[in-house]
Amino acid sequence: MKKVLFAVLVLSALVLAACGGGSNAVATLAPVPADYAGKTNPLGADAAAAGAEVFKTNCESCHGPLGKGDGPAGAALDPTPKDLSVLQVSAGDDFLYWRINTGKEGTGMVAWKGTLTDEQIWQVVSFIRTLK
Repeated sequence: MKKVLFAVLVLSALVLAACGGGSNAVATLAPVPADYAGKTNPLGADAAAAGAEVFKTNCESCHGPLGKGDGPAGAALDPTPKDLSVLQVSAGDDFLYWRINTGKEGTGMVAWKGTLTDEQIWQVVSFIRTLK
């Protein structure tokens, strides 16, 4: 009986581990560099409307209209773009601002610093916070 129970537990653990490995799963987030750590969005929630426009123009092709990582350009990327509706739950403002600003090496996430203004990046952070 103990052998059967042990086998069931091991099999269950393997199945659960296999189910949790999707490319949009949010793993432990990278630590935010000191230059960005602790930054908070200086804009109010009303900035989300402007952020939606910036997102639509610059981010939607990869992240999709609802930020799910399912945009048409994102389908060709490896790894696929993050599901921002999930990421925004665990990521602080400083993380989102940093990642949008500097991008992420080894992925399709480009640095938007120099293309978008700081205000536009914060507007996008405001918009990301509305994603569900």
